[in-house]
Amino acid sequence: MTITYYGYPKCGTCRKAKKWLETNGLEFEDINIAENPPTEEELRTMIGNSDLDIKKFFNVSGMKYRELNLKDKLSNMTDDEKIQLLSTDGMLIKRPIVTDGSKVTVGFNEAQFGDVWSTK
Repeated sequence: MTITYYGYPKCGTCRKAKKWLETNGLEFEDINIAENPPTEEELRTMIGNSDLDIKKFFNVSGMKYRELNLKDKLSNMTDDEKIQLLSTDGMLIKRPIVTDGSKVTVGFNEAQFGDVWSTK
């Protein structure tokens, strides 16, 4: 199982998630989401595999989200427009995202990580 971890080095939540993965002996590809955001195709796959609404992939507490006034704009956008927007700027995406191609977690919740990523 190849795990891909999309995180931001300065994000405390990302650091906690990364530490959890390391502590639990999981090998993963570490991608800086700000420098290399997921492509539209990767986002479509992750969203489809996550059972989460696209809105859950937006970093609603981020400066970029507020600057673009997305709180008011998202409801008028199509899913394709939302995915296209997310793929243009990793700072718009809630992080970390961890995926193995079929399972996906967004954000970090230790109990959820244990349920999804535990190898025991």
